[in-house]
Amino acid sequence: MKVGAIGRHEFEARGRELLDGADFAFEGMIDSLLAVRSAVIEGYERLHTMLLKAVAADPVCRRFITVRGVGPVAALTFKVAIDDPHRFTRSRNVGAHFGLTPRTPSDRQLDRLHWARIAKQGDMTAHESLCEAAAMLLRSRRGSTLKAWGLKIAKKRSMLCAITAVARKLAAILHRMWLDGSVFDPGAGAVVTPAMRATLKALRTA
Repeated sequence: MKVGAIGRHEFEARGRELLDGADFAFEGMIDSLLAVRSAVIEGYERLHTMLLKAVAADPVCRRFITVRGVGPVAALTFKVAIDDPHRFTRSRNVGAHFGLTPRTPSDRQLDRLHWARIAKQGDMTAHESLCEAAAMLLRSRRGSTLKAWGLKIAKKRSMLCAITAVARKLAAILHRMWLDGSVFDPGAGAVVTPAMRATLKALRTA
């Protein structure tokens, strides 16, 4: 029995359609598995709705998701992992905290160091969320300075290196946005502080 190409929401109906006339024991087993799958999906959707509400109620997370590639999950995961932005004196150190830096090699490894091998230390959930956000940013159809920078790295080294480098940049950018209330400027690929925002507004109206 082959289900074929079908969407997530049509899977159960298709499965039950294939079970029509099947052996009683086989039908009972598959029916139980479909019921478990349905309960898992329902629980996931309920939890995801709670997450979206938490992000919508948090001004810092709402500012985070204005950065291209950063969604609600990445925004909330980053905030929870950092907890207090004042723990870091420099925004550039945040990426290293999540293991988004090349592994420090021993003397024997210097001749075969591969920069795609990263430290992978710290909170791995935040690490993975930042890498997913970076991958989404690089796949985005809309251009930005940060995307262009990442694609240059991908061309020179590899896409894995580019994702890691952009994820490290995103960690620094999100931390700086949280610390001083700045917003992200996709054209400049950097954060814009409230004072800079006021200056830019004055220049546009001059």
